[in-house]
Amino acid sequence: MKWLATATMVVTLGLWALAGPAAAQEAAPEATLPAQETFGQTIPEQTMPVQAAPGSVDWQSGLVTATGIGAPPANPANLAQARGMAKRAATVIARRNLLELLMGVHIDSTSTVENFMVSSDVVVSRIRGALQNSQILDTAYMSDGSVEVTVGLSLRGPLADVLLPTQSRFLPRATMVARPAVPAPAAPQAPAVQDSAAVDGLPAADAAPAAPVVPAGPFTGLVVDARGLGVRPAMSPRILDENGVEVYGTAVVGREYAIQQGMAGYAKELDRAAASDRVGRNPMRVMALRAEGAASTDLVISNDAAEMIRAAAESPQYLAECRVVIVLD
Repeated sequence: MKWLATATMVVTLGLWALAGPAAAQEAAPEATLPAQETFGQTIPEQTMPVQAAPGSVDWQSGLVTATGIGAPPANPANLAQARGMAKRAATVIARRNLLELLMGVHIDSTSTVENFMVSSDVVVSRIRGALQNSQILDTAYMSDGSVEVTVGLSLRGPLADVLLPTQSRFLPRATMVARPAVPAPAAPQAPAVQDSAAVDGLPAADAAPAAPVVPAGPFTGLVVDARGLGVRPAMSPRILDENGVEVYGTAVVGREYAIQQGMAGYAKELDRAAASDRVGRNPMRVMALRAEGAASTDLVISNDAAEMIRAAAESPQYLAECRVVIVLD
């Protein structure tokens, strides 16, 4: 599509411009790499595909990683120069691949990063800056002189600040209050031994047995089991009741929390999700009924589960603080 090619070209050419003429020159040997390393063809920057970029999106950690391979120049002055130029070329290619992956990330059920790039030059500029500052996570030197570089970029922090909705769609800062620490559960107490003393005027032998002490406390988080429903992760998922009324979304979340740790965490195991620091030691657990939204990133839960969440008035801040983990396949 023309608009996709245009958006990709703008960001990619900007990325190469920031990398400098030397880096662009050094990346030229990519055309001589084996077919599997260039997807079987020499790919011009303005027509690079949005699929099959070598890398991954880890929704549990919020980290996007991508790799690139750079070849040394044909006639380097020495080994150090060959390795240095190959590494710089690999870094440029890895960041280009990182862009491809990033463009496919869902922000919500209707938008991807790609959509945002098309809609705003400011977003393009800030994403370009984020890509240029992406961290080099690993560098591998190959026996043939080529170099493989892995780069990473977090979906949280500065990038989330660019892509998430503006403050007006989030919980107003004035309503955010410090959440009191959850007290440790009280240990069960054995009833005191009484001989002939009376309780409420009755002999001890006839008095009702003491009620057991049950550890209690406010909920510290929410775990939603959405396995088997085809739910897809997103930067801004929503949880709805069966009537389509929002139970969890930007309206009940503090934007700063969403930026720093994401609107929701994702996990693949229910027990690990419930034991994560994000949801604390006493999370509420609910089952999702189905996926919702054009991209299947939103969740529908039962009306009963929704009322349980809304009725947990003792600690409403756990939603505002994004203490939510969604379990997927």
